Amino acid sequence: MSSKKVDLRNLDFNNAGAWPIQVKLGACVLLGAVIIGIAWYLFVSDQRVMLEKEERTEITLREEFQGKQGRAANLEPLKQQLAQMEVMLQQMLRQLPSKNEMPDLIVDISQTALAAGINNELFQPGAESQREFYAEKPIQLRMVGTYHQFGAFVSGVASLPRVVIMTMHDISLQPRSGTDGTLVLSGTVKTYRYLDDEESNTTAGGAK
Repeated sequence: MSSKKVDLRNLDFNNAGAWPIQVKLGACVLLGAVIIGIAWYLFVSDQRVMLEKEERTEITLREEFQGKQGRAANLEPLKQQLAQMEVMLQQMLRQLPSKNEMPDLIVDISQTALAAGINNELFQPGAESQREFYAEKPIQLRMVGTYHQFGAFVSGVASLPRVVIMTMHDISLQPRSGTDGTLVLSGTVKTYRYLDDEESNTTAGGAK
């Protein structure tokens, strides 16, 4: 059985209704394929953009998670180090004089200077100031002695039973007028003591 061959060049595109049935079917299949192809392309393009966006988001979230995971892993060792540092700080502070020892310590410093041969022309303790972990007491002084006597004084203070920390403020060391080779040390030094538990709690409460 032979089929009639259709010449597509003779088709009237302005009157598609008059086309042979097989041409209509072929045109419908072709048009459907084009529509499906365009829709699929647009759908896949949108999905590809969304996929790339999700991949970038995943990378960012993974990096954030890894960073937080690393910080969390280091948190416990850091807490332990902080606790150790606090214990060491308390131990160091406990090596300073206590409140009851402070008056005797000031006398010891003065006596150490006299024992070294230094002349205390002025040795006047001032009002104490409390800080967060310690208290400081200024001492205005004017001492006269030789270079070696001042060296012996410093060595003697370092040999006292309690740890003595002295910081110098507005200190001047100048030769005394004359030719005896003596020096004049004048200004203010500060010495420190630790706060007992009651004082620490009071200071901490006042700082809030």
